[in-house]
Amino acid sequence: MPTSPLAATQQNPRTARDLGIMRGFPPPPEKRPTLENWDLPPFNRWSFQNMRSLFPTADVWRGTAPMRPFHSDLQELDAVTFTARDGSTKSVKDWLTSSYTDGFLVMHRGHVITESYFNDMRRQTPHLSQSVGKSIVGALVGVLHGEGKVALDVPLADIVPELAHCGYAAATLDQVLDMRSGVRFVEDYGTPGSDMTRIDIASGWRPPAYGEAIPTIRDVILTLPQERPHGEAFKYRSIETDLLAWVLERASGQSLSALLSDRIWSRLGCERDGFFTVDGAATALADGGFNATLRDYARFGLMMLNGGRVGDAQVVPESWVTGSRTGDPSVFGDPYTISSPKGAYSRQWWIHDAERGDFMARGVFGQLIYLDPETDFMAVKLSSWPDYLIESFTIDMLAAVTAIRDAVSA
Repeated sequence: MPTSPLAATQQNPRTARDLGIMRGFPPPPEKRPTLENWDLPPFNRWSFQNMRSLFPTADVWRGTAPMRPFHSDLQELDAVTFTARDGSTKSVKDWLTSSYTDGFLVMHRGHVITESYFNDMRRQTPHLSQSVGKSIVGALVGVLHGEGKVALDVPLADIVPELAHCGYAAATLDQVLDMRSGVRFVEDYGTPGSDMTRIDIASGWRPPAYGEAIPTIRDVILTLPQERPHGEAFKYRSIETDLLAWVLERASGQSLSALLSDRIWSRLGCERDGFFTVDGAATALADGGFNATLRDYARFGLMMLNGGRVGDAQVVPESWVTGSRTGDPSVFGDPYTISSPKGAYSRQWWIHDAERGDFMARGVFGQLIYLDPETDFMAVKLSSWPDYLIESFTIDMLAAVTAIRDAVSA
């Protein structure tokens, strides 16, 4: 992801309750999130756990299968330490407290070894995933590819003819999966007029300018031009996941929410339905609008950690999972190498170390599913950081989870 200036932080962030956000019947106007500020401090401490109170949504049904239980082998991890971005030694306990954590879960060798909730989040609370949802959509592409419903090397306009006159016409599915298309998309969060802000307006996450018509997510896709040859270096573009969702819907004849339920979510043994926020055309915001509980994100992560399997069932093709943790570092440069110097990007997944093959789903404001097949280790963190991107927070988060990995695997 692009970098941003460091945000001001405090050692012990206050909870939404402490801040008085949405407290009272009714809450005072100055304590209610609006379209202008819902994802910014202090309001995001409440909003990320209450998206259904703010936006229209579409369910991702958990199905009728029994809930798949977790096995626990709880361990004390608070005293594990790591070297922080500023050179100091920090404990996991201090890191969790100071990094605006809402939920944190670690699994090792199939057992939950720690599970903690903060900021009044509970086990049953759905939390916004931000761009963690991109990796979920990437796995769904793998399912449909395995079924023979989508080809990786076909021009996208052959699948979605409406794309014929925009920058994505000749791009292929594999180029978009790896974010190596040549299409211009300015990923500047909160910047008026940027392509990212246009998507926020289209998805209903930001208000339009006075008198401005509100486009749909797919209206915005059709305005994007090509600025370089397809297939060159990786460049992060959120819109490419929304394009993948369009392809999946056209190829399957199902909405993204129904498709994700049928192919993945209903097969994980989830505790609750997930859901997407949707735009005015009921199109799911594939690039960041998915919501689920901490444990259900962990169930998805565990499936990927196990090579796409849940029990004896192959949910995502194993070859697709292997491809998701295998990438080309030569096309993965600055600023992405700041947090993952040996990293890569493949099939909507971040690869932390291409030699090791540990991979992760990451989202702004501190969302993470980190997977290390080598040690059978997973960490899931849900957060409400005070800024979209905080370089030191990202580096510390990855240092913390890999320190825990190394400590429990020693």
